[in-house]
Formats: sequence, structure tokens, C-alpha cells
Amino acid sequence: MSEPSPTRLANAIRFIAIDAIVRAGEGHQGVPLGMAEIATSLYTRHLKFDAADPTWPDRDRVVLSNGHGSMLLYALLHLSGYERIGGEQVSTFRDFGSRCEGHPEIDPSAGIFVGHSVIQRLKTGFQWAEGPAWTSEGQYVVFSDVAADIQYRLIWETMQITPFRRQSFNSNGNTFDFQGRQISAQHYLRRVVRWEHDGSMTVIADSYNGQPLNSPNDIAVHKDGSIWFTDPLYGSLLQEGHPDDGPGPMDPRGLANNAIGNGGAGIVGSRHQVRPPAIYRVDPSGKIDAVLEGKPGTVPNGIAFSPDYSKVYFVWGANLDVADVQDGKIVNQRRFSDGMVDGIKCGFDGHRVDVAGNVWSGSTSVPGYQGVTVWNPAGKLIGRIRLPETCANVTFCGPKKDWLFMCASQSVYLLRLGIQGNAPG
Repeated sequence: MSEPSPTRLANAIRFIAIDAIVRAGEGHQGVPLGMAEIATSLYTRHLKFDAADPTWPDRDRVVLSNGHGSMLLYALLHLSGYERIGGEQVSTFRDFGSRCEGHPEIDPSAGIFVGHSVIQRLKTGFQWAEGPAWTSEGQYVVFSDVAADIQYRLIWETMQITPFRRQSFNSNGNTFDFQGRQISAQHYLRRVVRWEHDGSMTVIADSYNGQPLNSPNDIAVHKDGSIWFTDPLYGSLLQEGHPDDGPGPMDPRGLANNAIGNGGAGIVGSRHQVRPPAIYRVDPSGKIDAVLEGKPGTVPNGIAFSPDYSKVYFVWGANLDVADVQDGKIVNQRRFSDGMVDGIKCGFDGHRVDVAGNVWSGSTSVPGYQGVTVWNPAGKLIGRIRLPETCANVTFCGPKKDWLFMCASQSVYLLRLGIQGNAPG
């Protein structure tokens, strides 16, 4: 801002904001009226930013956790010279498609971040947090620390995070089926298991056509009772399972000694990966089918269904693909998103789908683009959650399933949303 008088700037914020709110017929007038001086002082005396370079990596960021008062931020950005928040955009406040529609974070180049609640960092110190899933019956989130070989629980009533299963056999993805039973993908034993209500365990899949699985990774349940899971190659990494005997996809020279520190010698289902990476479907009868096979360099990862279960979204190599589900098979596979945001690759890992069909995906990228990306059913980016760490996976949680639990490298985060998650787990 170039205007020298803080009082005149504060009054300009008030006039611009109130004019837009009255024109729109909705919005919170008290926020720009009461906070104009504070905001003026913040922007003129303390913040580092460049309106001509809104995505400057070293800029300071303002998180306005008050969506109804978003005209305060729009007025500030307009007066600060942000090109994408001009007078025409301000005059269309709350109009659909406007850059000033309220409750957004859809245009990083405009400097906007407006949310419903603050992002909470619940706990840090994990080695690689992954695979969160919510149980509405138990009222807790289960998640994996893959490298530490432990499953944890976030108990909703107390917000305590405690060890749940140790050893977890390097479990990665988790979900709950329609009967409320936990299903886990175990990297170390290279299998998918289900925990029954009486505490016993059932092996869902550990081989296909007589060949052992590679390292099941992520899981999704279909309303027809089938269990779908991805089977890439990552369980042969030292920190996520056990190396293959001899050369393998993750250790081409065969340098790793899988006998060192191997407490499961003799019980491991697969000592060497022989199958291509694939997506499998387990029928309620127990029959296993490979619905899609990949190759080294093109491997599956996260998987989730659309709200009506007619489509399946899955990570395929470096991109997110979608396909139709017909008679238990994948048809019409096509690219959903390449993850490019502002020319920066936001890599995909795990994801979940909300009740409107939007896909919420963990983002592995450079600082400023790590966190979560949100894509509408047409594959258009509609939102982002920035975190200071790479985010592997997410799940909807809470009694109303309107919170997002995020597993981000060494930490786990929580954020309340304005929409609910779809599907169990």
C-alpha cells in the first residue's frame, strides 16, 4: 500500500467491504468494520509480500479463519495492488465463479486463504505417517507409522494419540468396511488383512494365481461388498518392509541383506517380488481378480470410489486417473489430473472423496505446494491446504465426518471443513 495515512486506509477498507456486502446481500460486516485498523497495521508495517509476485516463496501468509468476514481480506488485497483482485472482482463478491466468492482458497496467485477453522498440528515425531481411516462406531482415527512399524489411534473424545498395534508389520493403508471392521495393508508380510469384531484376524489376500503379492498399499471398499487394493513395490524398501532376496525393482543391484533385523524370517509370505504392480478386487466370495496391471515406473498407489461407486479414482504413476466401474471391472480409464498447479507438480499419494464427489489428495511437492489439493469431479483444482510438510494421505473424520485428518511425513494435522466425507473409513 502506498497511501500514507493508516486511518484513511482503514476507512477505505470499510467502505469497499461494506459496499460489496450490501450489494451481495450477505457477508459479515462486523469483521471489516472492527478489524480494519488491525489489518492496515499488519499489511503496512509487518508483512513481507509482493503484490506483483503473489506466489513469492518467501512471502508472509495471512490465514483468515473467518469465511463470512472474507471481504476484509479482499479489500486488503485490492488496495495492496493484487492484480487478480481488481475493482471488477470486488464488485462481484459472493457471485459464483468470482475470485471473491467467499470461503475460498482457489486462487493462490491472488493471495487468498480463507478457511472455516485453523489447521491444528496434533502431534509430530513420526517417521512416516500414512494410511488414516475413521471408524464412526469406535469414534477414532487409526493411522500407520510405516517406518516405525506401529499403528496409532487418535481417540476423538480425548484427542489423545496412542499406540494401537505394535508390531504392525509395516502396515500402510487402512480402511473400515460397511460392517465396521478394520482392513489393513501390511507391507512386511505383503498381504491384506481384516480385523474381526472378536479381535481375530482374517487374511483377505496374500497371493494371486499362486504368486505372492508385492506389498499392498491402499484399500477401498465398494458398496457391493468387494475390497479393492493397490499393490505397488514399496514394501521392498528397507524402511517400509523387507528387501527382496537378490536384485529387485527397488534394489536392482541386490545389495540389501534381508536377513538383518528380520524378525519374521520363515513366516514372510514373499521373499521376492515377481508380479507386476497392480490393482486387485476381492469379491465377497473371496475370489481375487487383477483389474488393472502396471509396470515398473507406472505403479498404482491411492484408491477411492465416487459417492455412487460408479467410478474409481487411483494414482497411476505420477498422475491421478479415473475409470468407470462395470460388473467389478475397470473400463474407460482416463487421466483425471496431472497435479500441475502454477506450473509446479503436486504429486499424488493417497486421497478421499467427499459427498459432492470432490477428490481430496495428499500433495508431495516443494515448500508452498505441500499439503492437500482438492479437485472437483471434472478434474479442476478448486482448493488447497498448505502444510509445512509433504502430505501422504487423508481421511474424513469426526462425529459428523466434517474434519480432515492429514498424515504429513513426521506430523499429523486436523482441519474442520464445510463438507462431509463419503464412504466408510
